[in-house]
Amino acid sequence: MNDRPPLSLFSALSVRKALDGGVLAAFTAEFGVAVDVVYDPTSVLLRHVADGARPDVVIAITDSLTAFGDAIDLSTSAVLALSGIGIAVPADAAVPPLSTVDELCAALVAARSVAYSRTGASGIRFAGLLTELGIADQVGARATVVEKGFTAEALLDGRADLAVQQLSELAFVPEVRIAGPLPEPVQHYCELSVVSGAGGRGKPLSGFLTRPAAAEAFRATGLRTD
Repeated sequence: MNDRPPLSLFSALSVRKALDGGVLAAFTAEFGVAVDVVYDPTSVLLRHVADGARPDVVIAITDSLTAFGDAIDLSTSAVLALSGIGIAVPADAAVPPLSTVDELCAALVAARSVAYSRTGASGIRFAGLLTELGIADQVGARATVVEKGFTAEALLDGRADLAVQQLSELAFVPEVRIAGPLPEPVQHYCELSVVSGAGGRGKPLSGFLTRPAAAEAFRATGLRTD
């Protein structure tokens, strides 16, 4: 390791399991540069940038990239993966059927409490979906709303018995069971992209994250790269 300062990476939570599971360590081993990571929902990452932060690399929802303004070099952006929404249950709980929209509604209404994120893309979509399905009042009245972070952690301390989030984020909490994805008619995929910061120092890392080895790591944690 040389004495070059670490790169700063702002990243959506969806790819954390893959990055922490070896992708960033492989980058550091090859390039000799450490990576300091801030993991937050894209909406929170945008707040950091609005407050003056200037990361070397950003991984965020593709549609949000223009909102990062002059903090990034938009010409360097590349799509990394698609992330779908799923539901998790405690490890010792029965897995409810979720293959149809009617089964999903039944599971949500029957739950003592459903945990979802207030700021994450999955939580924003889920809140709208409850309204679309006509069960917002029933489910919302008992919901466990998490400001940010991994909603499946609410299953571990008993605050909720269902957790909704991106599948790759649910997988970050190994003590729970993933019941399955949302049924395809109501599924919502977020496209995630990587982009270098305006200074250009992050280009080796952003390029590394588009390699096949990184794509394989993303797939192994429940993301789609097709």
